Amino acid sequence: MLLAPEDIQFLAGWRNGRAAAYRRVRRAVAYPAYEFDAEPSSERVFADIALIELQHPVRNTTIIPFVTGERPLVGDNVGVVSYAHDRSEAPSMQDTCDVMSAQPSVLVMSCSVDFGSSGSPVFSFHDDQPRIVSVVSSKAKSGGQPVSLGAPLETQIDTIRALMNNGVGFTEGTVFRPFRAQKDARKETGAKFIRPRE
Repeated sequence: MLLAPEDIQFLAGWRNGRAAAYRRVRRAVAYPAYEFDAEPSSERVFADIALIELQHPVRNTTIIPFVTGERPLVGDNVGVVSYAHDRSEAPSMQDTCDVMSAQPSVLVMSCSVDFGSSGSPVFSFHDDQPRIVSVVSSKAKSGGQPVSLGAPLETQIDTIRALMNNGVGFTEGTVFRPFRAQKDARKETGAKFIRPRE
């Protein structure tokens, strides 16, 4: 079922059935080239980015947004924080993994992700400051080895913010398929707590 933005709930710091802050969403905007039913490709991964605008800011001082960083290089260590299907009640960082390929439209990483990790942030740890450098789009295999595919964040966020500044936003019935949080419902989705710092 397709949901309107006002039916999406943002759960900041979700852990063990509780969140540090709950917010409704004013609008959601995807990268304009994204097509939900497109064939798998590096271009589809590149476009698999969306931003949400909350109805009200999160002013809880325990919720600190992460900054975004430049795309990692081949061989760099990164880490994925996710609420995958087998750990949907608390986020966890899997062991750090490596960037295997940094193509213009997709990052191929040795991170072995699972269902529910889509949308999870990929962190780099240069200068001891975690920065979001990619977002998991899907899992795949490369030479028989499980890998994850991530969207680099070089231009998409600026493009989406420009669209937001021009008043663009999803309406009910579009291709955006967000998760609707319901009371006492088991959360089987990806990231629930990351938002770019203004």
